[in-house]
Amino acid sequence: MEKFFKNISLASALVVFVLLVGIFVSLYNNSKPAIDEYGFNFITDSSWGVEMPVQDDAQKATTQLSEKENNEFIADDEVPDFVKKHDTQEESLTKIVYGGLVPIVGTIFSTLIAMVFAMPIAMGIAIYLAEIAPKNIVAPVGIAIELLAAIPSIIFGMWGMFYFAPIVQNIFGGYQVSLLTAGLVLGIMILPFMAAITRDSMKTTPDVLKESAYAMGATKFEVIKDVIFPYSKAGIIGSIILALGRALGETMAVAFLIGSVFELPKNITDPTISITVAMANNFGEASGLTLNALFYLSLILFVISFGIISLAKFYFLRKVH
Repeated sequence: MEKFFKNISLASALVVFVLLVGIFVSLYNNSKPAIDEYGFNFITDSSWGVEMPVQDDAQKATTQLSEKENNEFIADDEVPDFVKKHDTQEESLTKIVYGGLVPIVGTIFSTLIAMVFAMPIAMGIAIYLAEIAPKNIVAPVGIAIELLAAIPSIIFGMWGMFYFAPIVQNIFGGYQVSLLTAGLVLGIMILPFMAAITRDSMKTTPDVLKESAYAMGATKFEVIKDVIFPYSKAGIIGSIILALGRALGETMAVAFLIGSVFELPKNITDPTISITVAMANNFGEASGLTLNALFYLSLILFVISFGIISLAKFYFLRKVH
């Protein structure tokens, strides 16, 4: 029986690994035509769905030959048929170019704005609830945080678009729907997750450690800084990683607020687009190379999310332990 439970546990653990590898392989296979077509230039190209002229060496030679032959007929009023035929072919030699730079920039900077906005507020909420707030305040505020975390993202998006965006525009200028507006609302969305996990982590600090620090004359601030923070550092970093993953993958709220414009923002008050919004807006009617380009974006988002979270987990948590 013990061996049976051991094997079941092993199989359950392997499911996660199999799913992770399966998702990566699926994304790679579907994005391979776009990878073969654009390579790593896809990451640095800001074009999306733009027609570009195509002319290889053979076509250039044909063009030069046609121009030479055309010069022999300058005296004639009628343009030769082969020149007309070549001109028609040359006009049709175009291809659609896709690049992922704009949504990649939109994803990274909206997430960065969200984290910079949410982290200090979440830390303040957690410290207040864990160490400072009276008992009759802790429960109501804790319930409010949990309710904030339960609000669907589309409601955040609608609220942000109709009520929060005008406030941001009045304060910072620029457009109502912008990188800044999307980042701030995204920060509000991840704030309760970060605050709740950080608070629970701080509450695990043994009372004997805090009481010993107080007995040695430490102030409340010194106890929080020198005792509680070091003890709960792993949980705090874990809350940041969880919030970061949520911010990178958010779609609906960002779709309302970021502007959905395939242009690099000149500043944070300009509209742009993120990877998830680009996929949500275009996946339904995409086909051929357009669909492959969207899968390429999905693969890039997968790599960004996996890379950042893995780096944070194995580097920072290893230093903590």
